[in-house]
Amino acid sequence: MKIFILLTFLTTSIAVSQNRDFSKKEATLEQEIKVMDSLLFDVAFNQCDFELYKTILVDGLEFYDDRTGLSADIGKDYASFEDKCSRPFTVTRKLIDNSVHKLGDFGAVQTGTHIFLNDEKVVQSAKFITIWEKREENWIVKRAVSYEHKDL
Repeated sequence: MKIFILLTFLTTSIAVSQNRDFSKKEATLEQEIKVMDSLLFDVAFNQCDFELYKTILVDGLEFYDDRTGLSADIGKDYASFEDKCSRPFTVTRKLIDNSVHKLGDFGAVQTGTHIFLNDEKVVQSAKFITIWEKREENWIVKRAVSYEHKDL
């Protein structure tokens, strides 16, 4: 009986330790993706940093949008970015909420809600899904889906 209690205690201790390690890894992953989301949108998109924008998106990016369908031409995405940045008003994006989950050794999936602003006035909300790929130590956007756009 004492052996059974000892084995149960050891097994439980190992499982709790593994769960803590897993939680730490998940927290780190979520922090990394939140930093990348901030670089992509708070810096590159919102501040029109085209060079940074290009380093975060992969050539061959597939972008799905509920309004326009599939865009698999990175050149069109770059042109859209430059058009946004040439407008007489400022278009920005703000993250409202998000959730991040590991995708094996490939990368991570980020889901959430964001809003878009014109000259700091909220004009639209939408949901998104972003597939992030980790290449060596760099995170890049492999696939993106933007849907449920609603004018506000």
